[in-house]
Amino acid sequence: MKIIAIEKMLKDVDANKDRQLLMDEARTAWQLQQEGSIRELYFHTEERKAVLIMEADSAQAAKEALDRLPLVRGGYAEFELIPLRAYDGFARLFCQ
Repeated sequence: MKIIAIEKMLKDVDANKDRQLLMDEARTAWQLQQEGSIRELYFHTEERKAVLIMEADSAQAAKEALDRLPLVRGGYAEFELIPLRAYDGFARLFCQ
């Protein structure tokens, strides 16, 4: 199942002060990508928040993967999860 995960920051992170935390975040995101949980990873163009395209058996499995991220574990961020299904609207063209 594809899932869109949109980050919501709960606390500010100082890039200078929290450098190790952010390094750990990037490392864990990379590990999740290598495992196949994260398929694509972006930043919103207008806000500094991550938008992930994930692959998981369920929204709960995606949440469990995201819970491994240091920013989530530390209470700095959470994610809104949007489960997706394949678009079936093209069937209208052929099933008349």
